[in-house]
Amino acid sequence: MNQLNIDTSRQTDACNQNNRENNKPTICFSLAILLLLLVSFPSCKDFLSVDNYFSDELKLDSIFAQTRYVEAYMWGTAAMFYDEGNLLQNQHTPGPLATDEAFTSFLTSHGYNGMRFVLGEITANSMHSFGSTWRNYYRIIRKCNTILARIDEPADMTTRDRFNIIGYTRFMRAYAYYNILMDFGPPILLGDEILESNASLPQYDRPRSTYDEAVEYICRELEAAAEYLPSTVSLMEFGVPTRGAAYGLIARIRLIHASPLYNGGAPARTYFGNWKRSTDGVLYVSQTYDEKRWAIAAAAAKRLIDMQASGASMYRLHTVQADSDTPALPEGVTSDPDYYKEWPDGAAGIDPLRSYSEMFNGESVIPVNPEYVWGRRSGALTASTQMSFPQRLDGWNGMSIPQKVVDAYSMVDGRSIGKSSETYPYRENGFTGEMKTFSGYRLNAGISNMYSNREARFYASVGFSGCFWPMTSSTSSGYNNQTITYYYDSPNGKGGVTAAQDYPITGYVIKKFIHPSDAWGGTNARRMEKGFPIIRYAEILLSYAEALNNLTGSHSIEIGGQTQILDRNMEEIRKSFNQVRHRAGLPGLSGNEDVSEVQTQIQKERFIEFLFENRRYYDVRRWGIYEEVESEPIRGMNVEGTKEVFYTRVIPNTSRIGARVVNRRLNWLPIPLDEVRLLPSLDQNPGWEN
Repeated sequence: MNQLNIDTSRQTDACNQNNRENNKPTICFSLAILLLLLVSFPSCKDFLSVDNYFSDELKLDSIFAQTRYVEAYMWGTAAMFYDEGNLLQNQHTPGPLATDEAFTSFLTSHGYNGMRFVLGEITANSMHSFGSTWRNYYRIIRKCNTILARIDEPADMTTRDRFNIIGYTRFMRAYAYYNILMDFGPPILLGDEILESNASLPQYDRPRSTYDEAVEYICRELEAAAEYLPSTVSLMEFGVPTRGAAYGLIARIRLIHASPLYNGGAPARTYFGNWKRSTDGVLYVSQTYDEKRWAIAAAAAKRLIDMQASGASMYRLHTVQADSDTPALPEGVTSDPDYYKEWPDGAAGIDPLRSYSEMFNGESVIPVNPEYVWGRRSGALTASTQMSFPQRLDGWNGMSIPQKVVDAYSMVDGRSIGKSSETYPYRENGFTGEMKTFSGYRLNAGISNMYSNREARFYASVGFSGCFWPMTSSTSSGYNNQTITYYYDSPNGKGGVTAAQDYPITGYVIKKFIHPSDAWGGTNARRMEKGFPIIRYAEILLSYAEALNNLTGSHSIEIGGQTQILDRNMEEIRKSFNQVRHRAGLPGLSGNEDVSEVQTQIQKERFIEFLFENRRYYDVRRWGIYEEVESEPIRGMNVEGTKEVFYTRVIPNTSRIGARVVNRRLNWLPIPLDEVRLLPSLDQNPGWEN
């Protein structure tokens, strides 16, 4: 077996240029996604497109005659999964645009399905790309079941080959069900069953599982897969699922299962109190609270935290050592007694801006990033950076973040903007008087004071008016080292762009995944390769803290053959939560916070830490705060005005904001209408029945 090394950047870039008709944002990802997925999973070179060779039952006999054909078929099945970094256009999941962390004026007809979702353009009969997503996962499941049913047929298969194939196949099957559960709700669980292509309709018809049944099945499958999966993979195999990937998914699922929406909380009653399976009257979502679920979630996260490799922690937060360009920690912080200690006990000795930014922009070597519990190279993510680049420099200039996100970032000393200190004040009037450089970042003189004294993750993630864009790979004059403004009458403002939709409607763009050398225009313009973190260690740490915080008693949990005793141990909560805060250069919890305050801090931290990583959409739903937070109108700077009035909070002048739909039915995507009509026992999701 040989790992395929395929450079897809040229194909992706060519597709982007060919489809940019009339300067409208349209991206061609299909070829790049297929090739990148084949890169992420080892594959035999003589079967790049397995289904072209093996498409019917007769040809399956040929596949299962030799081990190498079975492996090719398995990795071809893996290639059917979507690029998880493709979250903005023609995507498989609603993503950031379906939340309060992103907004754009780009036309929905160009495939911005997250915007379609919140604008009410998605229906059970008009699913756009989401309808094919549901079907694709079941195709994957059928192929996995076929492999498991016939795995003993090849005469040349060794025990090691067999274990490898079982591990990867069971992981893929569980991952397909996981994706269905996340976006469509309880799936139809088929177990090991293979539905024959000539079966009658009654043989296909079956009801959906309950939410609890689906969680238990998926977690059992991931546990079983983990027994066969490797603990680590080589650099060339980056993206191949490991034992940690299986455990990470379990930890995520267990946390969601413990959360109010699915664990008998008030949101569960509001959203699902009357939703019953039509075949037997059983509630799809439990209405009985079970605290033990929080303990199970904590144990699942702790298992990953405790994993070892060569006597050291297998996973840890990505950090870059401080140097002469690293700013000193802010003075006067007294809320966190550990703040000034050396990393990893405190925030000293590391560069918070580089530690965070280089994990996403391509500077860090992707396959050796210790924070990636599971990740992948993502051509789609690299391509999507063009959506934020200035339009006059060959970008699309409009992947915006709302003012709400900007306001959520702390000041450099950890205080909120509403409670800033005299030493590090927050002001919305006036402009800075001098240029500053730190951690390789240039903060221009003359920017609004509201962007001064902010925490490192703000500068790593937000493109604001007056922001400096290096774009150093471009060697053309005027295409590098540019200060970009978004006032109405500036080149990249609403009145200066050449296409009506290509401006940042809130006055901000997402810069989180953009490297200082990245450029889209001019001679030699190139982009650094991007990795997408499917599961990050920071998520595991915050999940562990949240799960412990919700315990009121002591629980004994057995997981992976080990017993853990878990309770609301504040030192454990601080240890995990504060690592994430300290990495960002911020003080953490003091240890005196009550349950409510810790939960508030965790929710805020997840909002900022995982911006544009596809966690916010699921978080606000599981917490039961979706309607509350999404009902707030999108706000931004006044892009209709010149510099004198630009820095004023306004609701952007677009009908889209008023047209955004906030409705309980948007907890999940609808199941495609033709599927519901075909199977009498298949119940539609709440609110999508008509």
